Amino acid sequence: MSKRYVPINKGNYSMDTPEREARFEVYKGEGWEKEYAEYRREWAELPQRQEVRDYPLLVDLELSSICNLHCPMCYTITDKFKEHVNTTRMDWDLYCKIIDEIGGKVPALRLSLRGEALLHKRFADCIRYAKSKGIKEVSTLTHGGKLTLPFFEEIVDAGIDWITISADGIGETYERIRKPIKFKDLMDKIKAMNKFKEERGLHKPVIKIQGIWPAIRDQAQEYYDTFAPHVDLVAFNPLIDYLGNDTHIEYLENFTCPQQYQRLVIGADGLVMKCSNDEENREVIGDANKQTIHELWHSEKMNAVRELHKRDRGFMESAVCKRCYLPRKTEDEDAEVGGRTFTVKNYVFRIQVVGK
Repeated sequence: MSKRYVPINKGNYSMDTPEREARFEVYKGEGWEKEYAEYRREWAELPQRQEVRDYPLLVDLELSSICNLHCPMCYTITDKFKEHVNTTRMDWDLYCKIIDEIGGKVPALRLSLRGEALLHKRFADCIRYAKSKGIKEVSTLTHGGKLTLPFFEEIVDAGIDWITISADGIGETYERIRKPIKFKDLMDKIKAMNKFKEERGLHKPVIKIQGIWPAIRDQAQEYYDTFAPHVDLVAFNPLIDYLGNDTHIEYLENFTCPQQYQRLVIGADGLVMKCSNDEENREVIGDANKQTIHELWHSEKMNAVRELHKRDRGFMESAVCKRCYLPRKTEDEDAEVGGRTFTVKNYVFRIQVVGK
């Protein structure tokens, strides 16, 4: 078999300056510089070596599989999603059970997956508890609707390290996609958070803005100029087949997935998915209510996932993997912001229309 192709961090790309990108990385590692460098090194190298760590590098805990928006491209609003996924919030005792085990063993924790994590009633407590148990990096992805200044102050005090805010476009484009949030309200929140950090000389939490490329393309410069003064990094995602509509897909040669060497993904009900891209619980590998994280990470089912990806085009044997964006071929689109060019890696045969 030819050399494996293992894409690391595929699907999210910076449109920012090299200087700001470098500073973003420095701030993310602030306070645990040596361990952070080792964590990022292993994130890239373990999948290449197909080496299984004693515990994953990252645990994704879905605090909420519920969302209060109605974005046209999102699978969480589809009947199919609701048929397969228990829409709920994570039980506090289950959360504590997981954190008690992984504290000091897993460097990073991501408190989000499919729904809106900030809808969990004990979100700040979740951060505080994880930090108290030795988790070095606690991050989350949010639409930002709940990030009022008092709430932001609360989660900063709890120790949040990194917040990614999804902002698909600006102005009317944003409001058409991210219903019912108003763009001015989002910007007011982002500016208030930035002012709070500046007044206190805080580098953390780092704040990243990201949006799907079709919502940005026609106003890329304005998008960047609007957000960059108030956040640490501006990024984008090529539009993936969120809704499972694509019928013609072209695949990469010798693809091997990196995720089963990097992270373990746990839904709000405790069911454990083989990866972060199994949005509908199609291939559940275990239950965190009944099993330890160590057992799950080294389980027969998880090892079967690893063996699948060692086989030539083994991913084609999995319905989830066949629909994933990671093994898909891309085609380059050149874009420009601030006189610098960057490349958008759109998926081949992917319609570039939000909601299609």
